[in-house]
Amino acid sequence: MTQLQVDGVIADQLDQHVEITSAMRDQLPAVQAVADELIRRLAQGGVLYTYGNGGSAADAQHLVGELIGRYLRERRPLPAVALIGDAAVVSCIANDYSYDDVFARQVNALVRPADIVVGFSTSGTSPTVVKGLAAARAKGACSVAFTSTRGRDLAEAADLAVVVPAVETARIQEMHLLALHLISELVDRWAADTDSPS
Repeated sequence: MTQLQVDGVIADQLDQHVEITSAMRDQLPAVQAVADELIRRLAQGGVLYTYGNGGSAADAQHLVGELIGRYLRERRPLPAVALIGDAAVVSCIANDYSYDDVFARQVNALVRPADIVVGFSTSGTSPTVVKGLAAARAKGACSVAFTSTRGRDLAEAADLAVVVPAVETARIQEMHLLALHLISELVDRWAADTDSPS
């Protein structure tokens, strides 16, 4: 490839990113709804559980890091668990049952009605992620999907959904990251504002 061709590829990727970012304005009410429900559940002693596969697993861990650590402000740590981090548990379930059950079985073991469960899937059809949210709903917890317009299974299994208007995995992942940062900002402000004075 010539430098001109490389520049064109990069510019095209950036143009796609800007276009999808602009289209995400339509998802702001959904983002706000997820943040509000997360805050409500954390305020009542609930825990966030989250998961995904591949790059979506990294997004789940990222969200947990923002809650237990901090986003921008000094404030108390918030209870959050990524269900993809324990290799022994994940491999045990995958080996003894089915990989499709790796999240649902953990949800059934850990989640209470006061909790909130967030599943990330760029395809919107990943069986492991869909089954996990269905299990959360059956337990009476709030189920949240971070997904896309590529598939509707995950959104239909969720009480709340952030649906990226894109089909390319990279663009969807970029918007999932944007959405989780927007949610982290709102949760961060709430937690900092409600911390007891030292």
